[in-house]
Amino acid sequence: MAKPIISARDMEITYNIGKSNEFKALQHMTADIYEREYIILFGPSGCGKSTFMYSIFGGLPPSDGNMYVKEDDIYAYSPEEMVNYQRSVVGIIYQQFNLISSISVLENVALPRLFMGKATSERNTRASQLLRRFGINEKIEKKVPVNLSGGQQQRVAVSRSLVNNPEILLADEPVGNLDSISADQVMGALDEINAKDRKTVILVTHDAKYLPYAHRVFYMKDGGLRRIVANPEKEQVKRVKPGETIVTEIEQLARLYPYSEPLELKVKSIVNFLTQNLSFTQIELIEKAILKILDGKMDKEMFYKLLVKPLHSGGVGLLPYEARRMSEKMIKLFEQSQDVRRFREKSKNDNMFFYQQKFIDRLKTYIIEEHNLKISEQQSKILDSAIAERIGGIITRENFDQRLILPFDMGGAEFDERVAEGITRYLEKLIAQGGYIIKAKE
Repeated sequence: MAKPIISARDMEITYNIGKSNEFKALQHMTADIYEREYIILFGPSGCGKSTFMYSIFGGLPPSDGNMYVKEDDIYAYSPEEMVNYQRSVVGIIYQQFNLISSISVLENVALPRLFMGKATSERNTRASQLLRRFGINEKIEKKVPVNLSGGQQQRVAVSRSLVNNPEILLADEPVGNLDSISADQVMGALDEINAKDRKTVILVTHDAKYLPYAHRVFYMKDGGLRRIVANPEKEQVKRVKPGETIVTEIEQLARLYPYSEPLELKVKSIVNFLTQNLSFTQIELIEKAILKILDGKMDKEMFYKLLVKPLHSGGVGLLPYEARRMSEKMIKLFEQSQDVRRFREKSKNDNMFFYQQKFIDRLKTYIIEEHNLKISEQQSKILDSAIAERIGGIITRENFDQRLILPFDMGGAEFDERVAEGITRYLEKLIAQGGYIIKAKE
C-alpha cells in the first residue's frame, strides 16, 4: 500500500507555554492521511480540529512530536523551503474568504502566481480558467470582491487556492458563513476537486450534514482524536479490513448524535432495544444505569432493583415482571454481543473461514431462540448466507431485511415481513454491541 501523504506522530501543540494561561490545544495526535483522500476533521468548537489543520499548513509548529508531509518533517524546513511548501504543496480556503478588496477578482486569484514569478498573461489565463470552472464569468472577473455574494466570494477563494496546483487542499469551515444554496455549491466544488482532480482534501467542520462527503471522518474532542470512521458509501483510498466499513446502528446513531462518545452511542442503542412507552425521565435513568453496567459499576440485580424502585424514590418505576424481563433481555444481549467481540478478536489471529462459520451458526441460534422460530433447511441456508454477507459488510441492513422477505425463487428466505424485521433488528443489536465501530488506531 502507498505511504501516507500526511503523518502526525504523537503530536502536541501548547499555547502560552509556562504562562498562567497555558493551554494544550492538541495532544497525542497520531494519524495518517493518504493521497487523494477526502478527510473531514469533525468536532465542537475548541476541540483542536483547526489547530491540526494549520499544523499541516505549516503555521503551527508542534510543542512535541512530528508532522510529516510527503515523508518530510516540514518543521525542519528552512524559511525558504517552508515558503515553497506553502506555495506549491498546500492550498488553503478560509471561512472569511480573505480576499483583497482593492483589486479585482481575477487579480485576487492570480496573485499567488505572481509570487511564483509567472508572467502576467500566464497567471491571468490560469486564474480565468479556474474562475469559469467554478461559475465565475468574465464579467464578474473584473469586479472587486465586495460586489460579489458570499457564495461567489468563496468560489473565488476556492479558485485562488488551486491556482498553483497544490497536492493538498485545506478548508477551514469554508461554508460557515454561507446560505444553504451557496454552501452546497462550494461543497460540490470541493467534492469535484477530490474526485476529478485527485487532490487530497482536508475539511474542518462542526456540521454533521457534511460528513457523507468524506472518505474518513476524524472525530475530535478536547484536543485529541477520539475515533476514525470510514464512510461505507465511498470507495476507500486507505485499505480497510473486511467488515470495517459496515454501516451499523452505532454509525447511524453517530449521525444523529455526532458529538457522543462510542460508549454513549452503545448505551442509546441498548435503551432503544429495551424500552417502549417510557417517559424521557425513565429512559434517562435507564441510560445512566446501563452506562454503569458497561463500566462495571452495576450488576444485574442492582439494575433490576433500580427498575422496580418507585419514581418518587429515584427509580424507574416498572412493575416487577417488566423489570425482570428487561433485565434478563439486557444481560442476554450483553452475553451474545460479547461473543461477537470475541469472534472478531479470534479471527484476527486464526483461520478466518473456520471461525466465521462457527460464529454464523451461533448468531443464527441466538436469532432462532430470541424469536422462537421454526425454520426449514432452505431458510436456514439462506439465513447463513445473509448473516455472513451482513457481518462482512457486503450488504446493508436494508439488503439483509429484503433478503429475508423475498420468495425462494428470487433467492430469499420467504419470512413474514414482521419476522424479518425482528431478525434484522436483533442482528443489528448484536453487531453494534459487539464492536463493529471504527476507533482511532495508531
